[in-house]
Amino acid sequence: MTGTASERGAAAVEFAVIVPALGLLIALTIGTARVWYAQTVVEQIAGTSARAASLAHTASDARLAAERIARAQASTTGLNCASLTVDVDVDGFRVPVGQPAQVRSRVACSVPLADLIVPGWPGQWGLDAEATSVLDRYRRRG
Repeated sequence: MTGTASERGAAAVEFAVIVPALGLLIALTIGTARVWYAQTVVEQIAGTSARAASLAHTASDARLAAERIARAQASTTGLNCASLTVDVDVDGFRVPVGQPAQVRSRVACSVPLADLIVPGWPGQWGLDAEATSVLDRYRRRG
């Protein structure tokens, strides 16, 4: 009985050590997945805003369309950006008709860590993405 008496409580100690470690591993996996999802959403927003800008007829309309669609898409995906900036390069509208041109959209979003990882966690995670979209070679550009 000496062998079993000295091991009494060992299972409880192992359980007390393993359960928090498993909980931490699960929380880390969920947090990583949420950060990955947020980055994917920002990349989709950049692509959508570049496409919206490429469909516009003027550079000012392109900037407005890109900004509007980026904000709308960010709000519908549930991404809570503390700050969302959309920078659209519309130099392609200066290229003469008949020559290839493109617009570029860069989206930056700061997401509170409390929304991504643990409620109440301080700080923000900066996400950014860039996308380009081709302008129609033979469409009028204003």
